[in-house]
Amino acid sequence: MQEDTTTHASLNAAQQRKGRMIFLLLAIFFTVPLVVVVAMIKFDWRPSGKSYGQLIQPPVSIASTSHWLTDDKQAVPAFWQDKWSMVLIAGECDARCMQRLHDLRQVYVSLYKDMIRVQRVLITQQADTRQIRDQYPDLLIINGETEQIDTVGRMLSGGGQNTLAAQRVYFIDPLGNIMMQYDLEQEAKWIRKDLVKLLKASWAG
Repeated sequence: MQEDTTTHASLNAAQQRKGRMIFLLLAIFFTVPLVVVVAMIKFDWRPSGKSYGQLIQPPVSIASTSHWLTDDKQAVPAFWQDKWSMVLIAGECDARCMQRLHDLRQVYVSLYKDMIRVQRVLITQQADTRQIRDQYPDLLIINGETEQIDTVGRMLSGGGQNTLAAQRVYFIDPLGNIMMQYDLEQEAKWIRKDLVKLLKASWAG
């Protein structure tokens, strides 16, 4: 009986050690990617090789913002969480904006297995988005709160250029940090190259 009790206690202790080890590994798996992203921003570190976009300096975070609404008035409090976001900001989505949305879709589709780590987002003040929705049904369109969009525009207005008119593309990480920006003149293939390098360098998303 004494031997059985000792064996049972040993098994319980072994199971507890195994459980703690699994918990520790899970904690490391989910925490390290976020630490890496924060370090990339804090120390101005970029993936090796040439980057084609412009690094946002000083860093801009939208993590504290809220009240985001989609074009069908659905709340999306933190739309950037869990994925990397390719975000196009445009006051009105004209022909140039529509072409850019086409470019972003091509970039997205070309990611293959990494598609699940990325989402496409349009932030706009345009009231009628039916045509955009018809062409890009899987695009996240945010246009519900004009004040919120104006705030983001002011946060990103570098060099005095109106962000809503500039129609730039931005990379936002899963922590809400706006990391890179691309002018309209930047070709889609260079946006893709930078995005692929970011996805390889980060486990987040």
